[in-house]
Amino acid sequence: MTAPSASRHVFGRDAHTPAVGLRLLGGVLDAYLKLFVSGPAAPVLSRPNPVRRSGFEIDVVVGERIREADDVVSLTLYRAGGGPLPVWRPGAHVDVFLPSGRHRQYSLCGDPADRDRYRIAVRRIPGGAGSAELHDALRVGDRLRIRGPRNAFTLVDAPSYLFLAGGIGITPILPMARAAGARGQLVYTGRSRASMPFLNELGSAEIASARILPDDECGAPEVASILATAEPGAAVYVCGPPPMLAAAQRCLFELNPTGSLHTERFSARPVLDGREFDLTLARTGTTLRVGAEETALAAVRRALPDVSYSCQQGFCGSCEVGVLSGAVDHRDRLLTESARARRMLLCVSRAAGDQLVLDL
Repeated sequence: MTAPSASRHVFGRDAHTPAVGLRLLGGVLDAYLKLFVSGPAAPVLSRPNPVRRSGFEIDVVVGERIREADDVVSLTLYRAGGGPLPVWRPGAHVDVFLPSGRHRQYSLCGDPADRDRYRIAVRRIPGGAGSAELHDALRVGDRLRIRGPRNAFTLVDAPSYLFLAGGIGITPILPMARAAGARGQLVYTGRSRASMPFLNELGSAEIASARILPDDECGAPEVASILATAEPGAAVYVCGPPPMLAAAQRCLFELNPTGSLHTERFSARPVLDGREFDLTLARTGTTLRVGAEETALAAVRRALPDVSYSCQQGFCGSCEVGVLSGAVDHRDRLLTESARARRMLLCVSRAAGDQLVLDL
């Protein structure tokens, strides 16, 4: 997808960078790299600054547990022992460490101004052990450990906004729509009203307008028609199932060349330009064949079903492992260059050659 102008930007966990090159900017970047990265003064001017993987780690207590929709519960979390929680902004999420040891990530969907509590919402996923544990085993008064908040789905400043949420995708969008106020419009889709959480909050004065489009009443959403309602130059935020995100990425910039698209997905990204390779687990000697459209994580889970993972998108670091042999095609957004010489994230990265040997 190419960009018609420099004003087109794409942000978020699922980022797509415009392809138009600006010669002047390129020259500036080349000069910067020579000075701060490859030049003789680089060690002094650009000291190592590893990515900070963990923010605040906090023990919290479940204070409220509310059924928000079919298969969706919200949990209100308070700091254990009392006291304010860290500041967060719309789009932020927290890492949640469950009693079983599982690690999952959930968007904050409460009020950023309320420092006393965080709220998350969890949809039960068929076959999802983490969501099942939160639905079935967690009760009011139980303690959890969280890390964060972190934000890879930032609400940028814009003259206007269009928010498109599909199902549980309303969770990061809800605080954004409140913050945007009269500058924003919200379109919320889902299978049925019974499956759509937080409908009762969309009539508040904080949210200027909200169109509710359940599939069983309105049919499948026409993403292009919805995006065509955005004002020129609007920041468009989309969070929902993969087909919705793909449709937005295909059509937004034809409809609104000066707009910007920001997306967040709750499922693993598809493998693009993959090729088969062998993966050897050094501790057992097991060799696995990774398919061209399969992630290394999926292959490893066939042999080690309890291997740690969470986001499946290359930014949380839960599935980081040591690499003992072989070159890696790194596709993550977390590891530093020095770490990439000996580490990889199983969820997105692959072999650059025919084989990798992992410290597993």
